[in-house]
Amino acid sequence: MTVRDRATDALFVGVALGDVWLSTGIFTDEDVDYVSITAALIAAFALVVRRRWPYVSFAVTVPAMFISEAAVATLIGLYTVARLRHNRRALVMCALLVAVGYASPWPPFDFSDIPGKAFLLNIVYATMTAAAPAFLGELVRTRHDLSLRLREIDEAREHERELIEQNVLAKERAQLAREMHDVVSHQVSLIAVRAGALQVSTPDPGTKDAAQTIRKLSIDTLDELRHMVNLLRASGSLETELTPQPTLADLERLIASSGIEVRMEGGVPTGLGAHSQRTIYRTVQEALTNVRKHAPGATAVVRIEHVGADLIVTITNTRPTRPTVPLPSARHGLMGLRERAELLGGVVETGPTDGGGFRVRLSLSATEE
Repeated sequence: MTVRDRATDALFVGVALGDVWLSTGIFTDEDVDYVSITAALIAAFALVVRRRWPYVSFAVTVPAMFISEAAVATLIGLYTVARLRHNRRALVMCALLVAVGYASPWPPFDFSDIPGKAFLLNIVYATMTAAAPAFLGELVRTRHDLSLRLREIDEAREHERELIEQNVLAKERAQLAREMHDVVSHQVSLIAVRAGALQVSTPDPGTKDAAQTIRKLSIDTLDELRHMVNLLRASGSLETELTPQPTLADLERLIASSGIEVRMEGGVPTGLGAHSQRTIYRTVQEALTNVRKHAPGATAVVRIEHVGADLIVTITNTRPTRPTVPLPSARHGLMGLRERAELLGGVVETGPTDGGGFRVRLSLSATEE
C-alpha cells in the first residue's frame, strides 16, 4: 500500500470520527446513548481494513446506520465495496441495506404516525443517499479499469510497431544479403580466379607475387563477405555469434597481408583496453587499404610512439609510382575512424605530406580504459 493510500484511509477514518462527534453528542452535557456511540466508533475504525476486506468492513459499519445517526462510515464502506469489487448483485444488496438503514428511524416507533408525503420523501432521500457512494465507487473503478485498458492498448501498439520495424529491417537485411551474395561475392570470386590463373601463367616473379597477394586478399574478402551475409540473414539476432574482434596482436599479420611494402617503427603497446586496441587496428587497416587503392607502388610506414600521456599512431605513405586507377570512394572509412577516436576522447588527423604522399595520425590516451 502506497503512502497516498495510507493518507486516504487516515482521512476517511478522521471524517467518520468527526461524524461521530457531531451526530452523537459524545462531548456534550446531554444524555449520551453509549450503545450508539460504541457502534459508531467501531464503524469508524472498521474503515482501517476496508481495502483488504471490503465486505467485512462494510458489514461492521452497518449497525451504526441503524442504531445511530452516524452514517458517514457506512457510506464510505459502501463506496469501498463499489470501488474494489466487481459483483453488481452484491453491490445492489449493500446499497439496499444502506437505504433501509438510513430510512429507519432511531429509536424505532410506529411508521403510521409519519405522514405519507414525508414517508415518501424519506424513501427518496434514503435511496439517493445509498445510490451516491455506490455510483461514485463504480465510476472510479470504471475509470481505473479504463486507464489500465488504454495502457495495455498503448503497449500492444508499441509492440506491434516494433514488430513491423523488425520485419522491415529483416526484409532489408535479406535483400542486402542477396545483393552481396549474388553480385559482390561473384565479382570477388572472379578476381580470385583470374589472379590464380595469372599467378600460374606468368614467368615474372614480381607479377607472380602480386597475383598471389591479390588471390589471398580476394579469398579473405570472400570469407568476410560470407560471414556478413550470414549475419544479415540472421536479422540481427542476439544469438548470432560474431567473429572475434581484432586486437593489436593481429597488427603484424595485417601488415604482412596488406599487399604493399610496409615498415613498422616502434613496439606494439601493451596495457590498452579492447576498444583502444580495436581503434588502432582499424585505423591502420583503413590507412593501408587507402594506400593500396589510391597510391599504387607506394611504400608505407606505421609508427607507434608515446608522447607524454598520449599514444600516437601515424601511418605515412610515399607518393604513388604507378598510374592511379580511379576507384569509387565516399570517404566513409575516414569518417568512421574519426567517430571511433572521438568515442575514446582521441583525434584522427589526415592530410597530404610535402613529398606527395599522405598521412593518417591517430592520437589516443595511453591509459587503460
